[in-house]
Formats: sequence, C-alpha cells, structure tokens
Amino acid sequence: MKKTIILCALALLCTAAASAQKYPERGLVRRGNRAFDRERYDRSIEHYTRATAAAPDSFEAAYDLSSALYRTERFEEAAAALEPLAADTARTAGERAAAYYNLGNAQFRQEKYAEALESYKNSLRIDPSDQEAKYNYAYTKRLLEQQQQEQEQNRNDDQEQNQNQERDKEESATDPQQPDDGQQENDPDDGSGSDDPSDPRDDGSSAPPREGGISPEEQERMLDAIQAQEDRTQEKLKERAGTIVRGNKNW
Repeated sequence: MKKTIILCALALLCTAAASAQKYPERGLVRRGNRAFDRERYDRSIEHYTRATAAAPDSFEAAYDLSSALYRTERFEEAAAALEPLAADTARTAGERAAAYYNLGNAQFRQEKYAEALESYKNSLRIDPSDQEAKYNYAYTKRLLEQQQQEQEQNRNDDQEQNQNQERDKEESATDPQQPDDGQQENDPDDGSGSDDPSDPRDDGSSAPPREGGISPEEQERMLDAIQAQEDRTQEKLKERAGTIVRGNKNW
C-alpha cells in the first residue's frame, strides 16, 4: 500500500515537473497573482513580465500585466500591453471585449477621450450587454461633447475680441485730431488763453487713444470676457470632479 502511494506521488511530481517545463509562464503568473492580491503591484509586474517573456502568446500573462501596470498608474504602458490583445481576432469574444474595455480605461486616464470612446464602442460591439462599458461610453461621449462646446465658445470669444479690437483701431484712426498749424488759439502758455471754465480742453477729460492702441474701456471689456471664460471653465471642472470612470476589470 505504501509503495502504491509513493508511486502515485512520484507520478504527480513528474507530471507537475513536465507541465512546469512545458508551461513555465503558469507558475510566474500564479506568483504574480499572489503579489497582486496583496497589492504588491510592482512585485506582480516583475512576475508577469517574466511570464510574458517566457510565453509571448499568453493572453493571461499579458492581460494581468496590463492590470498591474494600470494599478501603478502606468497607463501608457498598460494601453500598449492591451492593444495587441484587443486587436487579435484569434482570441475569444470575451477576451477581446475585456481587453477593449480596459484599453478604454487606460486611454481615459491619459485624457485621450476620443480614443477611449472608440475602445468602449469596440467592446460593446463584441458584448452589447456589458453595463459598465455602456456607462463609460455614455460618460466619455458626454465629456467630449462638453469639450467641443467649450472649444467652440472659446473660438467665438476670440473672434469677438478680435473684431472689437479691429473696430477700436478703426475708430481711433478716424477720430478728429487737434490742428497743428502753429496758430492754435487760446494757448494758456502764451498768456492769451481764455479763462472760460467751460473750455473743453480744460475739463479734465482724457485724450482719445493713440492710433493702434486700446482704450481703457476696451481693456475693461477684455478683462471681463477673460474672467467670464475662466468662470465657465471652473464650473465645468467642478461638474466633472464628482464623476469617475468606472473601474478596471480583472480576471
């Protein structure tokens, strides 16, 4: 009986050794998973990286590596690991849908909203029932629309400001100037000036702006426009701060 048990144990050990030689990435992935579960993400990245080197075609190793990279906020590297997985038509529908979803999350965190929207769309094309992908797609689409509206408003504000500046330049150029023929009357410096307090040159009013300059009134309008745009931008940021794109899927 003992001999039979020993023989069975030896057989299992031989089978495990053969499997480890044939699939060396599996042990590395398991180590990476244990480190990941303990939130030791840097350590898990080391194991997953070794696993992908041992088995470049392993979907599990590459996908888990991207998840660990995402957790350490290395979003660009996470996206680079996911792109070939999502594009590989030899993968199952579930694998590709999950890869596209996580790719969208990594792109979103890089503020590449147009690319993220396309990734979420691709995920939904494969798995239309994914509620998280639907949420992220709708949220990202709304965010892009808000950005486009802000950009359009900024262009309109800039155009209006330029038009106001051009109009002020034209008005400055057509304002009547004081005569300069050497025969100015009532010059107070030559003793012949009028003592009439209603003389318009002595009423304290400011001179017209120089040609090409900006009047104080126009400067005030420009500052008001800039402040209004800043207020709109701050309100948009406050609106976005309360919503975060939903989380990262893991195996």
